Amino acid sequence: QVQLVESGGGLVQAGGSLSLSCAASGSAFSSSVMGWYRQAPGKQREFVASITRGTTTNYVDSVKGRFTISRDNAKNTMYLQMNNLKPEDTAVYFCAAFDYNLWGQGTQVTVSS
Repeated sequence: QVQLVESGGGLVQAGGSLSLSCAASGSAFSSSVMGWYRQAPGKQREFVASITRGTTTNYVDSVKGRFTISRDNAKNTMYLQMNNLKPEDTAVYFCAAFDYNLWGQGTQVTVSS
C-alpha cells in the first residue's frame, strides 16, 4: 500500500531546531511535487513549504529564512529542516504528495517559550 510516514517531531525550546522526514513508499513519488502543511490547535491546516522534482522550492512567508525543504529522490524521502523555532510554529506537521493527493498521519512539533 502506498503511504507517507513522517518522523522527527518533538518538543524543543524557542530558538531550537528540529528536522522532519517524510518517507514515501513507492518510487512514483520521486516525480511528484511534495510538501509540508501544518495544523495548530483550533486552526485550519496551512501550507508551509513545497518542492518539485527539480527541487524548486516555495515557502510561506512566516518560515522563510528559518525552514528548508529538501528531498532525496533516490531514498524517496523528503525533509524539513526547521531552525530558530518559535512557539507559533507549534502544530501537527503533515507531509503530502500533491500529485497523488496523499497525506501522511502527521507528527507533532511543540515549541516552548
